[in-house]
Amino acid sequence: MTSNRQTTTGILYGLGCYLWWGLCPLYFKSVAHVPAGEVLAQRIVWSLVLLLILLARRGDLVATLAQARQPRIFLTLTATTLLVAVNWFTFIWAVSHDLLLQASLGYFINPLVNVLLGLVILRERLRPLQWVSLALATIGVVIMGLRLGGLPVISLVLAFSFGFYGLMRKMTAVGGVRGLTIETGILTPVALGAMLFWQGKAELVFGHLDRSTDLLLMASGVVTAVPLIWFANAARRLRYSTVGFLQYLAPSLQFLLAVFVYHEPFARSELLSFILIWSALGMFTLDAVVRARRSNAP
Repeated sequence: MTSNRQTTTGILYGLGCYLWWGLCPLYFKSVAHVPAGEVLAQRIVWSLVLLLILLARRGDLVATLAQARQPRIFLTLTATTLLVAVNWFTFIWAVSHDLLLQASLGYFINPLVNVLLGLVILRERLRPLQWVSLALATIGVVIMGLRLGGLPVISLVLAFSFGFYGLMRKMTAVGGVRGLTIETGILTPVALGAMLFWQGKAELVFGHLDRSTDLLLMASGVVTAVPLIWFANAARRLRYSTVGFLQYLAPSLQFLLAVFVYHEPFARSELLSFILIWSALGMFTLDAVVRARRSNAP
């Protein structure tokens, strides 16, 4: 696959996963009556079921198990497993407690973390217009953080957990489906153990409330696995700083849902932050388009 085709494919995967994540609060609001811990456990178990079916259809189960047995890959994916579990639980808890605005701030901060990791660890370089866009985005995030008051713990946990998750997945030679299958496989015994514990205490919601709740929890496998597979494929094809700026799509949609659908408190400072961050994304995109045209010019 040529470099330009790799980039185009990566951008399509990136757009798909971030649009999906931007709208996923609609799903988590629908299961807000279920404790966050159980929603997380259900996500893990049903994601593994879906992924095993996908691998079986592709005839890829044996190869996935072989990669999981490699010590370096297993240790790396164990670390990414812990990071994504922290990220999932924090987001579920924030949405169920009407803190979607602070969660969206975390994903506004995350692209800055991605750019920082790309610069420091991967030695990527930014062009002048990209530095300007990074500065505008930073100012927008700082204004939004000041508006929330105090240290936005939820935002920082979401930003850094997913930033390091994406970086480690980018540096691991495992495909999107294989890697996510290994990660959910590592988490599944813990998730099943937790559900057995809640069942013993008569606190398990699944199978004990109504059929619609059961079906929603079962759908968590699709809600979880599909965008993560797309994200892993995007991260492997694009510069990490590019992945970072594409990510503004998800928190922007979450921000709009928080304000216009769920009516969380909104002030002029949030609007200013929103404008600055989207201006930064526009500059970064314009720079990428201009550079691509120059490279393709005869």
